[in-house]
Amino acid sequence: MDSNDFKSNDEITWCPGCGDFGILNSLKKALAALGRPPKDILLVSGIGQAAKLPHYIKANCFNGLHGRAIPPAVAAKIANRDLTVIVTTGDGDCYGEGGNHIMHNIRRNVDITVIVHNNQVYGLTKGQASPTTDLGFLTKVQVHGVVMEPLHPLEMAIALGCGFVARGYSADSEHLSWLIQEGVKHRGFALIDVLQPCVTYNKKNTYEWYTKRVYKLNDDASYDPGDKYAAYRKAAEWGDKIPLGIIYRAEKETYEDRRGINKIPPLIEEDIKDIDISAALKEFI
Repeated sequence: MDSNDFKSNDEITWCPGCGDFGILNSLKKALAALGRPPKDILLVSGIGQAAKLPHYIKANCFNGLHGRAIPPAVAAKIANRDLTVIVTTGDGDCYGEGGNHIMHNIRRNVDITVIVHNNQVYGLTKGQASPTTDLGFLTKVQVHGVVMEPLHPLEMAIALGCGFVARGYSADSEHLSWLIQEGVKHRGFALIDVLQPCVTYNKKNTYEWYTKRVYKLNDDASYDPGDKYAAYRKAAEWGDKIPLGIIYRAEKETYEDRRGINKIPPLIEEDIKDIDISAALKEFI
């Protein structure tokens, strides 16, 4: 398989130069390398610029409400464990409106991969601050600068016990494609936070700004992503140096394992034609 197997005919409506293009190309490469046909892949999103991505890949797609991408993704995986389920979401959609869902589904540890396009602004609604916007950043809404401490999603995920925590950069397609493949192959909840420059509304965190600061953890043979405390310290790095790669990885029992779901046929294969649900429906009439 190659990337063309996942090519969609939908018109792409992102701004020219948007970092989302790099994530789109990386995801296509990753899906091709994984060798799963489009019919076995489900892409789930909420609302926002990042949430448009499933339209630009030929695969199954579900668009949810703002901040509500993870619940239907979890439900789909529980119902059909044979699906490769990938959430594509933004920093506002996932860490803001969807903050409750990411926290508790890290705890639940269903086998899905969540890719967050983190541009540190709300791109679809014209550039107001998101949960990850740096202190002091000026926007049309925060005219005196952001006064709240930014959310630190990778630190949060490690503290909550997420078994796969990584950071990518949309301008490095090969590295990001590799991270996505590793996230999908990981058994359990995988979070990949992607630095995604917004060329229209974030004039601070530009391609140039990131390129001067990012470095790859996999270039350091001494770094152990299985060391939780070292991973937490590495996740806290921001500013002059920003690490990319698998920051933390640990094998954990999944929700499917705990509930015995992996020992029974997927719900999609169950014969339900003779099931009588009339009594249940009476409660809603």
